[in-house]
Amino acid sequence: MAQPRSRIDVPHDARDLPGDFAHRDDVEVRLSDTDAMGHVNNARYLTYVEIARVAYYEQVIGQPLPLGYHGAEEGMILAEVTMTYRAQAFFGETLTVETRVDRIGNTSFVMSHRVTAPESRYGPARLVATSVGTLVSYDYATDKPIAVPQEWRDAIAAYEGWPTG
Repeated sequence: MAQPRSRIDVPHDARDLPGDFAHRDDVEVRLSDTDAMGHVNNARYLTYVEIARVAYYEQVIGQPLPLGYHGAEEGMILAEVTMTYRAQAFFGETLTVETRVDRIGNTSFVMSHRVTAPESRYGPARLVATSVGTLVSYDYATDKPIAVPQEWRDAIAAYEGWPTG
């Protein structure tokens, strides 16, 4: 079942990702997420995107993320990620991470994320970061990539509203 697609409205930024997103996840910035400069440390954005990625998986697939160290035989691993930082974020803000799957290959799929901050005491609503990551379906026992399971393909296509057939 396709989810309603949307896009958080922020001022134009030439390096923003085009298009809309079917999934949103809010992340509250904790004091421990900030660094000596008073803003969110750059490494924390990878955690925010990871939180959204897992929430997307669990909502779309309908089960907890399979973890190898908990006995799962198959799962997914992050093979590559890029993060483009556009504005600062601060303690006390609630950031929204929008997520979508852009394409599915044989053993991998590509997810895109937009991180935005609402208007707050720190200024107007803004694009904070964008990220694109490649995830690989993985067999933990053989330590090798495997084909993206058909049930994942079907669930993602339905959730994203892609044409079928």
